[in-house]
Amino acid sequence: MIQLKQLSRVFRTEEVETTALDRIDLVVEEGEFLAVMGPSGCGKSTLLAILGMLDSPSSGDYSFAGESIGGYGESALSQLRKRSIGFVFQSFNLVDDLTVAQNVELPLQYQGVPKTERQQRVSDILKRFQIEHRAGHLPQQLSGGQQQRVAVARALVLNPKLVLADEPTGNLDSRNGEEVMGMLRDLNKAGTTVVMVTHSEHDAGYASRVVRMLDGRIESDATEAKIRVVS
Repeated sequence: MIQLKQLSRVFRTEEVETTALDRIDLVVEEGEFLAVMGPSGCGKSTLLAILGMLDSPSSGDYSFAGESIGGYGESALSQLRKRSIGFVFQSFNLVDDLTVAQNVELPLQYQGVPKTERQQRVSDILKRFQIEHRAGHLPQQLSGGQQQRVAVARALVLNPKLVLADEPTGNLDSRNGEEVMGMLRDLNKAGTTVVMVTHSEHDAGYASRVVRMLDGRIESDATEAKIRVVS
């Protein structure tokens, strides 16, 4: 699904040049659950932003679904991103003055899905995540775990090929964190590719593969045979 070849990202100002990613080679197969770990400043968030087509590499190649996207303009990248990628953020990123149902419906509106179909798909996914009884509530009326559940539902309502999760349990207590990780694991078992940035060794245990980064490079890459897998 994803192939990075000698990919680098350099941030430049008039006074300093910072290499966030340094000649990264990485392949993510369809259906994998990959956790990316490393200390703050190691480049993992920059990597996630590039995978999500929210940032562009300074050099190297990024292929998605077998096609290099290096020559894509912003409009083409935006359409591919909306069609293929769901995002789950640590801070939930829900719209405060929209209800749960309206927040989940937003990606469908952006894609021009007809109203009747939108309503049905929103209803189905809220039931799937057992939050249909909160459909008319605003985000501030929900617990942190419920808000993250809504965020996951919003990420999945378009049936994306890839879900990118940035510290998805970072603002949650342990019980709600377990619920969210269970949802991501079940989603992956159903066939969706998941790439997750995390500081948590426990959360990384849900993944089938763990990549560890240091100073903008991949330091190690371990499959499930070498890491603890949460049952």
